[in-house]
Amino acid sequence: MIRRNYIFAPGPVSVPPQVLAATAKPIIHHRSADFDPLFQKVSEGLKYVFQTTNPVVIFASSGTGAMEAAIVSSASPGDRVLSLEAGKFGERWGEIAQAFGLNVQRRACEWGKAVDPNVVAEELKQHPETKAVYLELCETSTATLENVKAVAEVTRNTETLLIVDAVSGLAADELRMDEWGVDLVGAGSQKAMMLPPGLGFVAVSAKAREAIKKSTTPKFYFSLEKALKELEKNTTPFTPAVSLLFGLEVALDMIREEGIENIWKRHARLAEASRRAVRAMNLELYSKNPANTCTAVLAPEGIEGGKIVKALKAKGITIAGGQGPLKGKIFRFATLGWYNDYDVLTIIAAIEEVLAELGHKFQPGAGVNAAMEYLRQNP
Repeated sequence: MIRRNYIFAPGPVSVPPQVLAATAKPIIHHRSADFDPLFQKVSEGLKYVFQTTNPVVIFASSGTGAMEAAIVSSASPGDRVLSLEAGKFGERWGEIAQAFGLNVQRRACEWGKAVDPNVVAEELKQHPETKAVYLELCETSTATLENVKAVAEVTRNTETLLIVDAVSGLAADELRMDEWGVDLVGAGSQKAMMLPPGLGFVAVSAKAREAIKKSTTPKFYFSLEKALKELEKNTTPFTPAVSLLFGLEVALDMIREEGIENIWKRHARLAEASRRAVRAMNLELYSKNPANTCTAVLAPEGIEGGKIVKALKAKGITIAGGQGPLKGKIFRFATLGWYNDYDVLTIIAAIEEVLAELGHKFQPGAGVNAAMEYLRQNP
């Protein structure tokens, strides 16, 4: 049989051929007039994705670089900050802040559930000096959607910044930065933005820009103050990833053509079809508040989750396993970015095949049929 490779991990994801082709364009010099219209177009285009009128900074980095930039640029050593940690990526907020000498209150929250906004309200009531609250849009390690809008209602009329990691969730789960009152949003290129890894994005509110002026945390490359100053001149402080910006231009055109509201609806529809398929295969979802970014599934009794991941990989299909305390207990898959109905059916059929081989008891075809039925009834 001809072998083909499929990627259904929650990032990196499949990249549209027109985006890949754009990244192969001849290089232009980033300090020449040739670069100016490209950089202006992508900088403006990103605002639409973040649903903001505020500036969006582009780094040649991973999404973690964007997170670091948000932290080091908005606070000073010793500042009290609140890190809401309901998974591995929530923990990363706390780890970064600790590395730079902030007074981090690392609030361990239950994995698989959205953080209660009342926790934030009570914390700020007791400690109004808190400089920032760190939260995920989608906690990818558990496939859980956080209630960013509700937390923003707590922080928006205070001096406390709400800083959100939307690395996986941007352009998949709903995010309205300006309308909700989010102050800093970090993201990456390799998820629903439909690009290879290598670009980090940070959207910056006016409230955040005031905080940035006061920050004394040591920083160099990941300085938002420096990047914002150069952005006003339509350039970057350091050499940008020019080839990826060519790809970003095409990806943003695709996003604009489909429309961000329609993109959110598409991800919601594909995710719901996936969830119904999971239940039809006698499996249980891990998250109590599942995101549309990805789907986390409890491994069936008697089958270690890593075996499912490994068996799929042997067939050319990449998904993700559990992390930290969930290692071996769950598996995760996604139809994130450039995916449609037939991609859902492909991954569900593959999971069915592997589960049957590993001895899980279910009605063959039940998952595929459940997904098809939902997609047919909800065009």
